[in-house]
Formats: sequence, C-alpha cells, structure tokens
Amino acid sequence: MSRLQTPVRKNDEVLVIAGKDRGKRGRVLRVLPVANRVIIEGVNLVKRHTRPDPRRNVKGGIVEREAPLHASNVMVVDPSTGHRTRIGHRVLDDGRKVRISRSSGEVIDR
Repeated sequence: MSRLQTPVRKNDEVLVIAGKDRGKRGRVLRVLPVANRVIIEGVNLVKRHTRPDPRRNVKGGIVEREAPLHASNVMVVDPSTGHRTRIGHRVLDDGRKVRISRSSGEVIDR
C-alpha cells in the first residue's frame, strides 16, 4: 500500500470541517498515513467495551476514546490568525522546506 501525503502533522491544531464533530478544534495525536486518517484529541469519541486484563493492568468497563477521522475532514488552523487555512510549501534561504499558510503566508513549521 502506498503512503499518502497529508498536509496535517502530529501536534498541529486543526479544525473539523465535516461530520458529526464539525466546528470542533483539537490537537493531532496521531497521523495514519496509509489510511489517510488522523486522530484528534477530544474529537470523534467512541465508546469501547473492554474486558479486564490483569496481565496488562487494564480494568474492564466502557471506555471512551478517540477514533480516526479522514484527513480531508480537517483543516490546519493558522497560528497567527486562528482561522483555518490551506497549506502550501516554500523552500527557505537556508534550504529547509517548510509548510506555509496560504491565507497569511506565515510559516507554520517551527
């Protein structure tokens, strides 16, 4: 299976633009590039019925956790304006390739 390139990276702040959690913001916990999905903190919560496992010190019961969202349903939030933005790329003078905000032109990568 091929790896898909998504403009979203771990620890980015994103805004959900489609689905049941539309309008929510959160931090990206994990990116799943093969499935083109992202896991966002506090978004798309599902209930999992877990069985107790004393070997791994897991208590049983109903656990709420984040499920993956498709990467096309989120947009990166521009750190300078706080609004959602599309992502572009630019090569800096020192040779680094960085992501930029299409709306403000600011560099998103640290």
